[in-house]
Amino acid sequence: MPDSPAGEPAVRRVRPDVQRNLDALLTAAAEVFATDGVDAPVRRITARAGVGAGTLYRHFPQRSDLITAVFRHEVDACAEAAPALSERYEPVEALSRWLHRFARFVAAKRGLKAVLHSGDPAYESLPAYFRDRFVPVVTDLVEAAAGSGGIRADVRPFDLLRAVGDLLAPDDEAYTDRMITLLVDGLRYGADASPAAARGTTDVAG
Repeated sequence: MPDSPAGEPAVRRVRPDVQRNLDALLTAAAEVFATDGVDAPVRRITARAGVGAGTLYRHFPQRSDLITAVFRHEVDACAEAAPALSERYEPVEALSRWLHRFARFVAAKRGLKAVLHSGDPAYESLPAYFRDRFVPVVTDLVEAAAGSGGIRADVRPFDLLRAVGDLLAPDDEAYTDRMITLLVDGLRYGADASPAAARGTTDVAG
């Protein structure tokens, strides 16, 4: 690969049409996996994405490659939603809305549970990827909410992620939303209340 003027390796650019196909495949695969499981026929994924099987196999020669890419893509999308929420909402509200978003991510990934715990070396890196992406995100949200006086200061971020997973009812999103709202309300107990915290709410993101 040719060097850039600064002597650093040049970044390989992906053609826009290639990137569109890749994004379409990842989105379609995530939707198909959520409804039909990770063993769903490839033709369902390619039909939903509007591409041919050759395009899929060019990007993902093995099914494990596709599953891994889908998982990472969905983790990234969920993690990257946090900064926008923090900019738009008060700290407790931002935390609440992101936890609801995280719950929807986890519920949609129930079909991946078997492969993540299958012992297949192809998936060994995924649990660490999950922690490495989500723990810093929820840490920032929790620290901002606690710093505003809106929630108690002794909340452990990874415990909060686990609690959301334990509250999930995959086939009843309304129930899950109610439980997470109660969870966030519980975080307020013992908080050093402040005017900024009092303005927060725990409504589900629209």
